[in-house]
Amino acid sequence: MSTALVIQPHDLAIAGPIGSLDAYLERVSRIPVLSRERETELAQRYHATEDLAAARELVLSHLRFVAHIARGYTGYGLPIGDLIQEGNVGLMRAVKRFDPTMGVRLVSFAVHWIRAEIHEYVLRNWRLVKVATTKSQRKLFFNLRRFKKNLGWLSDAETKAVAEDLGVSPHEVTEMEKRLTSRDLSFDPAPDADEEDGHYSPVAYLTQADADPSVLVEREQFEDDTTERLTVALTQLDERSQHIVRTRWMNDDKATLHDLADKYGVSAERIRQIETNAIKKLRSLIVEPA
Repeated sequence: MSTALVIQPHDLAIAGPIGSLDAYLERVSRIPVLSRERETELAQRYHATEDLAAARELVLSHLRFVAHIARGYTGYGLPIGDLIQEGNVGLMRAVKRFDPTMGVRLVSFAVHWIRAEIHEYVLRNWRLVKVATTKSQRKLFFNLRRFKKNLGWLSDAETKAVAEDLGVSPHEVTEMEKRLTSRDLSFDPAPDADEEDGHYSPVAYLTQADADPSVLVEREQFEDDTTERLTVALTQLDERSQHIVRTRWMNDDKATLHDLADKYGVSAERIRQIETNAIKKLRSLIVEPA
């Protein structure tokens, strides 16, 4: 069928903001459940003539069922509103494929489609790194939690029992258990990330471009030599110039030009001139020591 089935927000007649999840759940709970006869009638109309009004009534009457299924997936830390939305997509797909001549209720037929859409959403968004790509991995991802009887690791016997029940190998069970208990770690964590993430992020173990021991030794020797030259050069300045340079550039609590002008009874401009001349002399002494 080529006709697109779309449910608009006004179809729910939600009282209040469209984004209110509580209002949505309250509204869908008040939509009457269809009788078997009415459901069959609507399904036949849509199946035969693509009557969108019939399809909408079928979808709307089953939205409460989607919400109930979606609540079962809240343990993955994803927004319940998004889970419901994905489940609704599955419900609409189920309505398009529902054959009323099969003799089953729509709710029984739609379970597969609803869960399939929610499963895809969970797998796409639960982790940055995909944890389940093969059919057996997907089966383990959604069933392993309910097989675990405690919060610890599965024992060998429990692992074998789970593997046998799901038709997979014990190694696959152990591997999926590792993936479920692990967590994503950013390669380069944000500035506000936890300190632990910063310590264990891969970027913390990259070799620095200047990590060559010879470069580090050369830099350290250069800094020591420069410090020594500066110390010697300072002794060749007059006492006032030394004091101005130290208080303006070398102290944690730096003095202002006006502070020093008040101390020496001269203008701030004069202090600036003394400072400039002292720095020029220091540079010449450090570059070309006597």
